[in-house]
Amino acid sequence: MPAPRRAMRSKARPHPLARAPIVDRVARFLDTGWDKGWMPPPPLEPEELIKRGSKNFTREHEYASRTEEDIADFRLRLEQLCDAVQQEAKLNAVGKAFAYGLITRAIQQRFALGKLWQEQPGLATTEIAAPIIVLGQMRSGTTRIHRLLAADPAHSATRFCDSWHPVPEKPDFRPLRGSFKLFMARKLDPWLDTIHPFGAARADEELGWLASALDHSAYEAQWHIPSYVAFSEARDAGPVYAEFERLLRTDAGQHGHGDRPRILKVPQFTEDLPSLLTRFPDARLVVSKRCSEETWRSSVSLVANQMVIQSDDVDLDWIEQEWRRKIALRDARLTKALDGWSGPVAMVDFDHLGADWEGEMRDLYAALELPFTDKSLRAMTAEMRKSKGGAHESHAAQLNSFNNAG
Repeated sequence: MPAPRRAMRSKARPHPLARAPIVDRVARFLDTGWDKGWMPPPPLEPEELIKRGSKNFTREHEYASRTEEDIADFRLRLEQLCDAVQQEAKLNAVGKAFAYGLITRAIQQRFALGKLWQEQPGLATTEIAAPIIVLGQMRSGTTRIHRLLAADPAHSATRFCDSWHPVPEKPDFRPLRGSFKLFMARKLDPWLDTIHPFGAARADEELGWLASALDHSAYEAQWHIPSYVAFSEARDAGPVYAEFERLLRTDAGQHGHGDRPRILKVPQFTEDLPSLLTRFPDARLVVSKRCSEETWRSSVSLVANQMVIQSDDVDLDWIEQEWRRKIALRDARLTKALDGWSGPVAMVDFDHLGADWEGEMRDLYAALELPFTDKSLRAMTAEMRKSKGGAHESHAAQLNSFNNAG
């Protein structure tokens, strides 16, 4: 058998609920350490998390550039999330460690950003060009569109490391931190790059910023937390996107590219578009469309991949039903938001993008009334060449395994 095919088969997981053996070894180590008292189990109570996450910071740091309403709403989100994690998620030891780390990180960053804004108040209000927002379901081609647009030197984009480590550093060690984060993630999930191609300093979605604001999207794809999802879906996402805007302006200010349109992309935007457009009413929109059944199958594969690492009690039937509901909800909310939108919109077909990416991107630029230059084409061609043959191309093999297992 040729070597390339052998490599691809080794990456394709035999069942959507398989996980790497190292996960069980880490879980046993943590459980043993907690049982024998070698180390305390991680707390998941809101007050204790705030106490630990705010260590070495002051109350004034949390309030910098934020209102009383911002603070109260974050505390409410924290309480609701912690309750759902403890009552519903059924996390194993790895999941509990992840939950503690992710939530504590969000709190630490919140205080650290407040300290930054207290010292440099102009960062949170940096002037920025109107962004270009890529919309679409998870697994619908938004990453390819995002990366092609981000490759254009006329635009700016968020680095993976800055999304998950938004507080600036001098010297900037965030690419190293991001690389270590990805190294550890790939150890626990060897199929990670078949789902989404990552790079520490590569253009990526702003999911880390939403996670730091405790938006549910970063957590519902890895934990079974239906009460927090329902709580979040039923309320105004405005407070989350107020924080998101501060982070975007801060990122633009520290890198000095506020004059170039930022290419923004997180599938959650499809669900929260009115709240996002309230912050950026002059945005240009790009909407990716893909067959809903293919989108659903790919989404289920991704979510099962994440959940099985952190829980020993994953219900595939529930995941299937939940993501049918989720896709329908996002479709309905996107349609309603677009019906009331009079700004520029470009529609992109997933299959057309795969067959003729250059033609589809030219049409996109024309719809948004943007110049498609020789520099744009050269940069996009280089991006396509870089991504060709990547690990993510074996995701189709995972979907076939998922179908056969089902």
